Amino acid sequence: MSRPLTLRGIRILDLTMGWAGPLASRYLADEGAEVIKIEGPGHFDWWRGWDLGGKADANQTHEKSPNYNYNNRNKRGVAIDLTRPEGRALALRLAETCDAAIENQATGVMAKLGLTYEDLKAANPSIIMLSMPGFGAEGPWSAYRAYGSTVEQSSGLPHLTGRPEDPPAMCHIAYGDAAGGMSAAAALLVALFHRRRTGEGQRVDLAQVEGLMQFGIHGPITQAMTGAPPERLGRRHPLHVPHGVFPCAGEDRWIAAAVTVDEAWPPLARLLGREDWAADPALATPEGRRAIEDEIEQALAAFTAAREPQAAAEALRGAGVAAAPTVRSADLLSDPLLAARGFWVEIDRAHVGPKPHPLNPWSYEGVRTPIRSPAPTLGEHTEAVLRDLLNLPEAEIEALRAEGVVN
Repeated sequence: MSRPLTLRGIRILDLTMGWAGPLASRYLADEGAEVIKIEGPGHFDWWRGWDLGGKADANQTHEKSPNYNYNNRNKRGVAIDLTRPEGRALALRLAETCDAAIENQATGVMAKLGLTYEDLKAANPSIIMLSMPGFGAEGPWSAYRAYGSTVEQSSGLPHLTGRPEDPPAMCHIAYGDAAGGMSAAAALLVALFHRRRTGEGQRVDLAQVEGLMQFGIHGPITQAMTGAPPERLGRRHPLHVPHGVFPCAGEDRWIAAAVTVDEAWPPLARLLGREDWAADPALATPEGRRAIEDEIEQALAAFTAAREPQAAAEALRGAGVAAAPTVRSADLLSDPLLAARGFWVEIDRAHVGPKPHPLNPWSYEGVRTPIRSPAPTLGEHTEAVLRDLLNLPEAEIEALRAEGVVN
């Protein structure tokens, strides 16, 4: 069946860079929104790369970044120098045609460019503008710049990560960007629903740190209830016993496993050769098993260490235990479960050729949103957008290009 594009007819002005902002707008682009991404001709999205001169420019390095290409598919790309008055004027004219705008620049950047919500609202009274500062547009932390890792620290998540005897540990995956991007997409959808019902635009201030707090919300709740910070549990879980990551046969091979329902405990105990555990009523609940958690983990580790990860996972799942091998990133491309769900598709893009892309995790009646076009090359759609949306004649576009305003 064909996949309905639920946001077809929505146009969004994308003023984002990096991961969090482009990810948010990409979710909406994947659902059919027309997303027009503005980059500067010489100051483009930094996730294209850092080396902008000499050899990098000659080799078109800025067109080969997997991160950029993954986060900007299904978008149209224009190159406009927003620091020039002529560029600002073009951006405001584009805003007149858009339902929403999204930006994740450092606090104060949009004001310097003359592209604040008040500026966009003057051009388009019903526009929505979503901003993604790390710590909010107001308050004592509003002027601080943010990166995924600093957002992670500020959320308190590292305090909950790591073993009890170790200091707080970062995940080093920049969860703040991923969580902020998804939260921003959801917030913009809510604003679009409001606009459809009322005709009203609005300014949405989304602090990225708030999107990450949900990962460790049990920490603040625990402290609020007990007056003491929660204990780091390492790979253990406050509700499920056993719960952890266990070694498997082979070099650096592991499996994640957890008893998430009490009915799985007796079969697991028998699988481990411990009929006495299976028959002991004191171990029927997680609270009871907590008393011998070390011993259970040792027995489970001995069982998995004698088996390859997939074989161990199948044996544990047969007993009702939630289990899956941990895999390296490259292994995901051949993962049978992802393949069965059609998670990967190959997209051909200029400068890099065919590359696999992950589809969105959600589906509609079993069908995932399609990838209609690869990420745009720098300024790929500049002329078409200025001509079709702003009705600029070709001579004017060429003059702007000659002056370095557009590319």
